Amino acid sequence: MRRIYADSARKEEFSVKVKQISVFLENKSGRLAQVTRVLGDNEINIRALSIADTTDFGILRLIVDKPEEANRILQAEGFMVSETSVIAVQVPDRPGGLADILAALGLAGINIEYLYAFIGQSSDEAQVIFRVDDCDKAIHVLQERKI
Repeated sequence: MRRIYADSARKEEFSVKVKQISVFLENKSGRLAQVTRVLGDNEINIRALSIADTTDFGILRLIVDKPEEANRILQAEGFMVSETSVIAVQVPDRPGGLADILAALGLAGINIEYLYAFIGQSSDEAQVIFRVDDCDKAIHVLQERKI
C-alpha cells in the first residue's frame, strides 16, 4: 500500500496516520485568508483542507507539512486550534474505489466521523482523509485487505 506523507521531507517514516490541525474561525470575511497568510508567511505548506461552517463559525481542517509549528504559530496569532489524528488513504480513482474502503471499515465496525478528499500527484488515485473512531484499528483493517 502506498502512503501519503504530510511532510515530504520525512517519506522514510511509513505511516498512514497524520496530524490534522483544526482551526475554529468566526464566520467573518477575511478570516480564512488570515489563516492561510499566517501559514504561508511562516513557510508552512497546506497539503489538504476542508471547511465546514455554520452561521456563526467555521471549522477549518488542515493537513500541513509542519503540524506542530502550525499549531504553535496559529495559537500565538490568537486562533483557537486543536490537533487530531486522522488517516490518509490513497483511493483508486475508479467507480467503487471509495465504496470498497468504506465497506471494509464498516464491516470492521469502524465509525467514520467525517472525510474529505483531495487530488494528489497521480491522476489514477485520489487521497482521502478519514477521521475515524479508532485510527490504529482502521489502519490494520486497510492493511490486512491490501487497500
